[in-house]
Amino acid sequence: MGRWEPNARGRLEQAAMELYGERGYEQTTVTEIAKRAGLTERTFFRHYADKREVLFAGSAVLRERLVSGLAEAPPTAPPMDAVAAGLQAASAVFDERHAQARQRQRIITANPELRERELVKLASLAAAMGEALRARGVSEPAASLAAEAGIAVFKVAFERWIDTTGVRGMGSFILEGLAGLESLMAGGRP
Repeated sequence: MGRWEPNARGRLEQAAMELYGERGYEQTTVTEIAKRAGLTERTFFRHYADKREVLFAGSAVLRERLVSGLAEAPPTAPPMDAVAAGLQAASAVFDERHAQARQRQRIITANPELRERELVKLASLAAAMGEALRARGVSEPAASLAAEAGIAVFKVAFERWIDTTGVRGMGSFILEGLAGLESLMAGGRP
């Protein structure tokens, strides 16, 4: 493939995922990723700050979906209902990428540095949701608690979703997680 061909970002992502799967994350270099994609290192660095960011480039889209979904909830919605709206809006990002999400998670799970980066991403998402809740007039500590609970539901739902064949959408796992949390908080058993 020539450098002039379209979808450089997608080709870089595909090449990186293939190489991470074949050789492991730590053993793969940016040079190898660019070469596999038929591109230059310079092109790689135009799209990604480093090889780790190939795995986390979708964080901005996920954050935007969470926050906008939360903000679009009815103004009278309780905090957890607004969080649920944000989680449902974000779940759509995943449904068409089940195989990629599963592969990405295997790579992250196998590498301590990437697991740490994933935790930072989740904390950042919780902070963004907390900020969006405060913008809706939710006071502390309710805003932070609802945001953190939402991210816990998201994390558990995601882990359950990637362990399936992808027939059910991630949104259904989020709904189950929210129902389980509600039951747990009411003193029942989820």
